[in-house]
Amino acid sequence: MGRDSEVDQSKRATLRRFAALGAASPLVGLASADESESDTPDAIAGYVSATPGAHFSKIRDDLKLGTGETQHHLRELESNGVVESRKDGDYSRYFPADRFTEFEQVIFGYLRRDTPRGLLITLLEAPDASASDIATALDVSRPTVSRYAAQLDEAGILSRTDGYSIVDPETVLLLLVRYDDSFGEDAARLAESAASLVEYTVEE
Repeated sequence: MGRDSEVDQSKRATLRRFAALGAASPLVGLASADESESDTPDAIAGYVSATPGAHFSKIRDDLKLGTGETQHHLRELESNGVVESRKDGDYSRYFPADRFTEFEQVIFGYLRRDTPRGLLITLLEAPDASASDIATALDVSRPTVSRYAAQLDEAGILSRTDGYSIVDPETVLLLLVRYDDSFGEDAARLAESAASLVEYTVEE
């Protein structure tokens, strides 16, 4: 009984924390319209605002919600124009409505995956890095690097014409730095050196 109570309190604290973020949205009235006494719609809206590109399972698990509960609220939020979704392979990724371009949403889809994010961060920090350099930095095989590089190329994020180069490094850097708390330690490290990287990309 005591453990169940602790879990429930943890869930409520998590929902309240993200509901506070959702309350900052001009669309919060829409999020809360149907269930004014529940923090859940606002919490999901706040979570998606802080973690754009998160997929369904991550939203459900991080907010400690049930599958049906999450599906219901996401459908309502999407219907009310608070969030929007994008298919990414087997995933449905969620974004605050009308905040990001289609290309930025595609970028987020790759930044939410460890190896593609690591590949892009390595190239931001070392633009001349080869496939072997990236494989060493990420502790993965060269075929793995090549596979993800091909996907990023097809998505229009990476060019493989002459080595590897990010097509729009300023946008990739901006998204990584602005939402670094929602990514891994690699993004936090990048954010610390962002000023020098911005200077580099401007000079380019």
